[in-house]
Amino acid sequence: MHEVDRVIARRLTSSVPLVAQIAHYIIAAGGKRLRPALLLLVCGALGYRGQHRFNLAAVVELIHTATLLHDDVVDASTLRRGRATANEVFGNPASVLVGDFLHTRSFQMMVETGNMHILEVLAEATNIIAEGEVLQLMNMHDASLDEAGYLQVIRSKTAKLFEASARLGAILAQSPSAVEQACATYGQALGTAFQIIDDVLDYDGDATEMGKNLGDDLREGKSTLPLIAAMQRGAPEQAALVRHAIEQGSTDRLDDIVHIVRSTGALHVARDAAHAEARRAIATLAQLPENPYTSGLLQLAAQLLERRA
Repeated sequence: MHEVDRVIARRLTSSVPLVAQIAHYIIAAGGKRLRPALLLLVCGALGYRGQHRFNLAAVVELIHTATLLHDDVVDASTLRRGRATANEVFGNPASVLVGDFLHTRSFQMMVETGNMHILEVLAEATNIIAEGEVLQLMNMHDASLDEAGYLQVIRSKTAKLFEASARLGAILAQSPSAVEQACATYGQALGTAFQIIDDVLDYDGDATEMGKNLGDDLREGKSTLPLIAAMQRGAPEQAALVRHAIEQGSTDRLDDIVHIVRSTGALHVARDAAHAEARRAIATLAQLPENPYTSGLLQLAAQLLERRA
């Protein structure tokens, strides 16, 4: 991971000072680096030790960072990872354009592998992520969104880059198609579980630990799984209150909404869904060799369910 960070720092150079300034600002905020770690773990599990793993791990992190820059502008977010968002510090236009720079720089880097299959995987992933962003935008303030519609959004918007990261590790290792598909399934399931837990923490987390404002999803009119389950399980008046809050993007009664989500067992429903995805991820690991890296992938899926931030 230190080598990945060195690659990122080296490739964020630009003759335009503001580009490098904003890019370094958001990269320096840290984050979990889950996607590059996932790629490196799969490479390790399948025996690939070449230098391309560092370059592609940096690529997936840059793509992820670009989506964060654009997300924060679209969502008008002011806080991420416990610090002011780039759009809050530098303004929306600069954040959007630097996000574009990170996307194009990542494509420059992925071309260097000279592997068309890798280009296909990343091109498809970035396209589906963009579609997921638009789909989420279309679903804003829609309280009728069901669990299937919710999963479609998060599998496009969030899980797709996890899926691509794991698949890339298998491609670099020149694994058989069955193993490549198993790695892709692992990544998709892991990413889905990650996002469900993230949505749970919006109603069951701590703002200091999370590094973001609780209730942000509701303020943006996002109908997430905890809210969907609360409307299904709550009394009519409770469901009506949640529905109104989603449709209006209102956090005026956030405390009441949180109480409804917790008292109806909606968080348990969402956590059970995340557990099911984690089990789906773990089941695919039977197709990988037994070694410390595969054990790390198992631990990653298990520990993801315990995250508090």
